[in-house]
Amino acid sequence: MKKALTIAGSDCSGGAGIQADLKAFSAHGVFGMSVIVSVVAENTSRVIDIQDITPDMIRKQIDAVFEDIEVDAVKIGMLSQPSCMQAVAEKLKEYKPQNVVVDPVMYAKNGCPLMQPEAIDTLIEVIIPLADVLTPNIPEAEKISGIEINSPAEMEQAAKRIYEMGAKNVLMKGGHAAGDALDILYDGKQFYYYNAERIQTKNTHGTGCTYSSAIASNLALGMNIQAAVEQAKHYVTTAIKHSLSIGKGHGPTHHFYELYKNGLKTIEKSK
Repeated sequence: MKKALTIAGSDCSGGAGIQADLKAFSAHGVFGMSVIVSVVAENTSRVIDIQDITPDMIRKQIDAVFEDIEVDAVKIGMLSQPSCMQAVAEKLKEYKPQNVVVDPVMYAKNGCPLMQPEAIDTLIEVIIPLADVLTPNIPEAEKISGIEINSPAEMEQAAKRIYEMGAKNVLMKGGHAAGDALDILYDGKQFYYYNAERIQTKNTHGTGCTYSSAIASNLALGMNIQAAVEQAKHYVTTAIKHSLSIGKGHGPTHHFYELYKNGLKTIEKSK
């Protein structure tokens, strides 16, 4: 069985962060492991508080995984402050894992900041160069690139600028744009386009975490980057289409819809 590690924050409501990552790994038949860098007290409506794990404990968690288990892909999510980023970067340089997918999480679904403003420079300097794939949404890409994005052409321009910062591939997510949900992948040579209908739902909590974890899973399974993104795009679109109305705010996506659907078919056939 292939194995993937998520390095991210913990969402106690189960829709995003470590919890969403592990669900996405499992849905792809990949064994999931986790390093928690922050504990976030949040639900579908608000972020109540954040407590960061010490850099020393982050390093020890990473050591615990890599000294014992082969890692086929790493997904990096919420890193709230420079010291967390430095600890993670130090260990990734030491262990040199393949298939590092970085989701530069800056805001919760309700808009609450999850990354300290002063940490963006550290993100650019020490984390982005380690990314085999960087998956910013439009607000995140604007912060990183300094480019205002209002069109696919500006998404491409920002992707090129971020690629020059060291990421091997940049996937610009268009979920915050108008019209269809167009994502653009840039590998330094050409652009690849992934389009899907925009689904009208407020239940999109954890979509970025889920998408990036699906990409990491597919890379761990041996897909090339274009196929990994294509399959992950289909997976997250399905998860959003069948999202769950749980909680009073932005409910979570349905990580196991296909599994549950196929399981119900099997039960019906056996009757």
